Amino acid sequence: MKSTHRLAACIFALLVFFYLLPATRAQETHPAAQPGAGAEPHKEAAESAPVPTEKAVTTHHELTLSGKTLKYTATAGTLLIRDENDKPYGSMFYVAYTLDGAEATTRPVSFLYNGGPGSATLWLHMGSFSPVRIETASPDATPGPPFKLVPNPYSLLDKSDLVFIDAPLTGYSRAAGKATVKDFAGVDEDLRAFDRFIIRYLTVNQRWNSPKFLIGESYGTTRSAALADMLGNDGVQLNGVVLISSILNYAIRDGGYDLLYIGNLPSYAAAAWYFNKIPNKPADLAAWVQQAREFAAGPYAHALFAGHNLSAAELDAVAKEVSHFTGLSVDYVKEANLRISPTRFRKEVLRDDRRTLGRYDMRFEGVDTDAAGEFPSYDASDAGITGAFVAALHDYLERDLKYESTEEYRPSAQVIGQWDWKHRPTSGGMGVGMREEAQPYVAADLASAMRKNPHLRVFSANGYFDLATPFFITEYDLDHMDLDPALRGNIQFGYYPSGHMIYLNVDALRQLKGDLAGFIDKADDASGARH
Repeated sequence: MKSTHRLAACIFALLVFFYLLPATRAQETHPAAQPGAGAEPHKEAAESAPVPTEKAVTTHHELTLSGKTLKYTATAGTLLIRDENDKPYGSMFYVAYTLDGAEATTRPVSFLYNGGPGSATLWLHMGSFSPVRIETASPDATPGPPFKLVPNPYSLLDKSDLVFIDAPLTGYSRAAGKATVKDFAGVDEDLRAFDRFIIRYLTVNQRWNSPKFLIGESYGTTRSAALADMLGNDGVQLNGVVLISSILNYAIRDGGYDLLYIGNLPSYAAAAWYFNKIPNKPADLAAWVQQAREFAAGPYAHALFAGHNLSAAELDAVAKEVSHFTGLSVDYVKEANLRISPTRFRKEVLRDDRRTLGRYDMRFEGVDTDAAGEFPSYDASDAGITGAFVAALHDYLERDLKYESTEEYRPSAQVIGQWDWKHRPTSGGMGVGMREEAQPYVAADLASAMRKNPHLRVFSANGYFDLATPFFITEYDLDHMDLDPALRGNIQFGYYPSGHMIYLNVDALRQLKGDLAGFIDKADDASGARH
């Protein structure tokens, strides 16, 4: 796999790769972070909000994993975070699962969160590694209630205590005192809140000496990459960082958008393979995607960089190859000047079947009013699961965890339009050619954390069918952190037959659980000696 990365680097090193565009930034959020129809962003408080007391409700449970019964305590509660003047300015909600009888000084603890920005953590909480999980019909739309919450045989509780955190202004997390939306709705504001929450949790629960891990999804990987450095600067040494469906570079640079098409093409190839749009379809998805990587970083990149100077013969040859990998017709590829946007691909590849593809998970199929047009009218991978997750979370908190609140549980903070995207790395400097303040490029923060803590390990989990955070772009970002050769082996990649939410595919979740169990063991062992 690393040879693939080097091949991509030879082409991509011509320009700095920057992924998202301002016009699509609101679309890069997790499904729950999208404001609903008619929803209004939360307004700033006109006067000070009450400062609530910290709250904790505990219940006791059992879970059988691999034939062994684990007794554990679930704690649903809130912790206060304080500003630089030691004044409470936020109350953050969490649910923690801790193994009964375990020695806290040797027992790992993992902090998990979703992204958005502005999404609560019901997705990871109800779908991935907690002791329970919601059953869905993925990649088909999940039928209506009653939904089924079941014991989770792929929980990470056998390897680590788990703390699921709702971001400020989401879930039951709220501003306090004189704080307003502006104190939380921004890259660095969000980082400070999570930094202070984790420090508070470690202090209250006497977990400072525990092995520590961050597990973030989507924008949660943006948070994790920068938070790893911020926490390290505050004396919190991490053992490992897990990046699930990563977005590590929001910045925009000159150089055109051809690099976006290059980065997306291997994901298109994965979807074409899944929907049998490839003649003589190869049996192995990973091998097929490898061929797409090589084509994208080689002949395809050269053709796009040539622009209108590409000869007619070269255009024909490259168009045939693009068609071969994507399942789109040669004529369509040529009409698009070889450049296929994600929305066009999602609308076109199954047009003859009058179906569209999901964005977060291209395995999901949608049905538009008609088969004309260039853009899907909705994201089937969002609509097909949201109701199940929201309902399951509500029922679980109240019925099983006995957590009661007069507040509304907010799946989304609805602050995407107010988000401050500027980022000032805590280590200072953002790499060659970068401004001190810019759109978040957090791979530099993660690299800084790894240089300061050479025992820090990173696991990058990627879904082949994820078109929100394509794996080829993540590979590029992590391969361009300018790490010393001694540190490069600290980064590990995992690939799964799934979309953005890897755990929606149960087989992929099983594989991911195994990979992370091994990762936690190895990162925990490496805390005392280099491997």
